[in-house]
Amino acid sequence: MPLPFILGVGAVIAGVAGVGSGIAGAGKMKEANDTMKSAQRRHEENVERLERYTKSANRKMDDLGKFELSILKGFEEFSDVFEKIKNRPRFEEYHRENVELLKYNIEDIKTVSVGADVLLGGLGGAAAGTAGGFAAAGVTTAAVMALGTASTGTAISSLGGVAATNATLAALGGGSLAAGGGGMALGSTILGGATLGVGLLVGGVIFGIVGGKLSEQADEAWSQMLNAEDKINGICDYLNDIDDMAIQYNNSLKTVYQRYLMNFNRIEELVNKQHKVNWNDFTQGEKNATENAALLVILLYSMCKVSLVKKAENEQEVNTINKNEVNEMVEKSEKIIREKLSPYIA
Repeated sequence: MPLPFILGVGAVIAGVAGVGSGIAGAGKMKEANDTMKSAQRRHEENVERLERYTKSANRKMDDLGKFELSILKGFEEFSDVFEKIKNRPRFEEYHRENVELLKYNIEDIKTVSVGADVLLGGLGGAAAGTAGGFAAAGVTTAAVMALGTASTGTAISSLGGVAATNATLAALGGGSLAAGGGGMALGSTILGGATLGVGLLVGGVIFGIVGGKLSEQADEAWSQMLNAEDKINGICDYLNDIDDMAIQYNNSLKTVYQRYLMNFNRIEELVNKQHKVNWNDFTQGEKNATENAALLVILLYSMCKVSLVKKAENEQEVNTINKNEVNEMVEKSEKIIREKLSPYIA
């Protein structure tokens, strides 16, 4: 057989083998591309789901935070009326059996009232989750810090509006904020909207999940997606728990606040409209209403002091919900409403 013919046959065989390899390679490339697209699509769906849970939790926590701030702001009116009553008992020493609450201090009441007013004034232009961040940290603590000093040395209360709110966020973020620690200051400057809100509630782990990109290698991208999905599933469960807790605590606060208003409105009418300001002239029912209002102010102050979220020690872990303290405070408030208030006598 002539050598050229043999070489030609060899070339054909080699060519066929090359085509086969090319087809197999193309198939692997298509499979890898499909895996990449599938991983990206599933990751985007997971992130969208996280954003839905985030928005819901932010709304509930923002509602709670704003309500707590409005309660604290209203203490100014209480203190104005209360201080007009002459010869009144020293309610700061007043206590009921088996119920431990903060002692009544008129200066503390005034301080949180002014601080709450400062923070409320800055919420109009603040990002979603800001008021919820205050609730997570404890609104009473935030209100007190709103009268503190910013990192620039400027009194926060003198800044006003969003600037005061941001300065308080940064102060809380560097210190006692249960919902993100130092991540608060970072989130308030480089992040916005839903990412800020979930960062305040969840902690630093959220930034890597939302901001990270999948690998360009198919197998690695799929593995990263599954890892992120597992974390997102856990965070969504956590956010759902926060959602439920915020509703529960808001309802508990409303119950106490409504009972407070019932008593306070009576003494406000008595003092400001009837000009009856001598405790010795009060009827027993009027004394009971005053005593109840003072006790409920202490209770509301204490409820607004509760941190709803505890910061995780490791930034790669999700923060924890302060369920024990929240439940204890709800039970305490129910017990006071049920057993410890003086009879309301018309």
